[in-house]
Amino acid sequence: MASANHLASENMGNRLQELKNEKNAIILAHNYQIGEVQEAADYVGDSFELSRIASQIDCDVIVFCGVDFMAESAYILSPEKTVLLPVKDATCPMSHMITAADVQALRLKYPRATVVCYVNTSADVKAESDICCTSANAINVMNSVESDQVIFVPDRNLAHFVQSKTNKEIIAWNGFCPTHENITVGDILMRKHEMPDIEVVVHPECRPEVIEVADYVYGTGGMLRHAKISNAKRMLIGTEVGLLYRLRKENPDKEFYSPSEHVVCPNMKLTTLQKVVKALDNMEYKITVAEDVRVRAKRALDKMLEI
Repeated sequence: MASANHLASENMGNRLQELKNEKNAIILAHNYQIGEVQEAADYVGDSFELSRIASQIDCDVIVFCGVDFMAESAYILSPEKTVLLPVKDATCPMSHMITAADVQALRLKYPRATVVCYVNTSADVKAESDICCTSANAINVMNSVESDQVIFVPDRNLAHFVQSKTNKEIIAWNGFCPTHENITVGDILMRKHEMPDIEVVVHPECRPEVIEVADYVYGTGGMLRHAKISNAKRMLIGTEVGLLYRLRKENPDKEFYSPSEHVVCPNMKLTTLQKVVKALDNMEYKITVAEDVRVRAKRALDKMLEI
């Protein structure tokens, strides 16, 4: 059975290569994707990093193995290319916790505030914002804006983390990542009790009390870089379990653990190799952004890149 599955996977891999050549396509996979999708991808990384890479590559089609807002960002930067999201229902719950109308209402309530939006937002929300940020550059972006008052959307946990690193007044939207919210202090302390020598690295989307007990706080890119230089032999990784696949692959001499079995984003796990092949074969599902929205959203992303 295992060999039959291996053969089927190999055949799909070959078919994917044929389709990529035929359609001049590249495959992007977010760090949280399942192993077989990461292996099939041309590039694996965090969402905005992948969109930037795709914008600089000579290709006609971008297959984004991730969730909806990521494919939108790829389109915002590369409108001349066809952007495909292999699974129509692969959405980000946090990005759907705020709308463009919500941002407009916040602006009316706090007229002197600058609006900073996390990249984990829809194109519509980016278009209503002054500047975007990633988990890696959120502190720098926050400190770069002239206003002393900042509206931060949509992640309350990332906002709380940034607030501890800035003198700005942050007005945080009450959004969150359900997957990172699943990580509790109890999970961390139990693992530390089992393995006292373990180094704890968590994502800034985690609850404030989880960040409080961590040794380091990084986005996925920072976690990957830190793992390579850390002297720790065991690391507890407080983010979606998909990252452990890449961490183990790149650091075979180290051990990586998840805080619990519940740190799984179900929407990130919807994409399979078979669905990637089907997406490219049928050219589905095309992601586009209305031009007026795209231009305004790109302005917010460009301002971030200037920092």
